[in-house]
Amino acid sequence: MISITKIFRFEAAHAINEYPGSCQHIHGHSYELQVTVQARQASEDFIPGLGIIIDFKDLKIRVQEAVIKVLDHKLILSKAYLAKTKNTFSSDELVVFDFEPTAENLLIFSRNQIYSCLPEHVQLKSLKLYETRDSFAEWSDVK
Repeated sequence: MISITKIFRFEAAHAINEYPGSCQHIHGHSYELQVTVQARQASEDFIPGLGIIIDFKDLKIRVQEAVIKVLDHKLILSKAYLAKTKNTFSSDELVVFDFEPTAENLLIFSRNQIYSCLPEHVQLKSLKLYETRDSFAEWSDVK
C-alpha cells in the first residue's frame, strides 16, 4: 500500500510530574512530528483522478490546525504538576493535560487530533515524534 509522509516541526516546553531526574523541571524541546497517511481502500491499480491520496498542502493545513497550532511555543503541563506547584502561567502560553506530557502521550494526543481531521477516504498509518534528534516515540496502525 502506498503512503505519504509530511514532517512538521514545533517548539514546546514541558515538565514531567514526579519524574526522578531533571525532566521534573520545566525544559524545552525542538520536536519533529512525522505524519504518515494512506488511502483507506487498498488498490494494486493506479490512483484515479489527480493520482494523489491527499494533497500535501491539505494534509499540512489539517495537521497544523489540529496539532501544531495547539502545541507550538507552548508550555505543556499536567494538572497534577500544576496542582503541586505554586506557579501561575498565562492561559495563552499554557496547555494543560490530564496526563503527563511525555513524548508517548504527546504522540497519542497528536494521533487523536489527526484522526478527527482527516477526510473519510484517508487513514492515519503511523506517527513518529522526535523529542531530540536521537530519541523518538512511534505509533503505527497495525491491524
